[in-house]
Amino acid sequence: MSMEDREIEIKVKVENQRPLLAFLKKKARYVGSRRQIDEYFVPAHRNFLAVYPVKEWLRLRQEGSRYKITYKGFYYGKDGKPTSCDEFETGLDDIDQARKIFKALNMKSIVKVDKVRRTWMYKDYEIALDRVARLGDFIEIELKGVSKNSRRTTDGMMRFLKDLKVGEIHVYEGYPYHLLFPKKAKIYKA
Repeated sequence: MSMEDREIEIKVKVENQRPLLAFLKKKARYVGSRRQIDEYFVPAHRNFLAVYPVKEWLRLRQEGSRYKITYKGFYYGKDGKPTSCDEFETGLDDIDQARKIFKALNMKSIVKVDKVRRTWMYKDYEIALDRVARLGDFIEIELKGVSKNSRRTTDGMMRFLKDLKVGEIHVYEGYPYHLLFPKKAKIYKA
């Protein structure tokens, strides 16, 4: 596996997004806004949800007229929090055919995540402000460079937010899990 396939990110909810937005408008390059509809699947022979914390996701993404398939395999630290994940992703020509293939392979659709994502680039961070249907507003910061120490990188991302004085920060396990299990999903105070 190459380092390009390793994703390091944090997904958080903050008390106040305004300081971050002001910073992004002054210092970052705005990439754009787009709606993403993600549909998550589990194979009948290996239920990803049977293990907690969830270690794998398989997703079909629709972004306008573009489609992708993505597999994520998570790594967790001793504290039980995710540190990084393997991310294998490729484009699709026809999402409906992909759904038919999944159905033929006995893959079950378990949840859809519908969000509008506004994205900025700042140094080697991709910073996204997500508005997620039924969940609210979130910030995702993803490293677009290479890191040999994922924990140090995610700690740096948290420091970046704290330095902007965004108030209380809560770390989320991921949108699909929070939609599927709102009472079970853990929210970590940073």
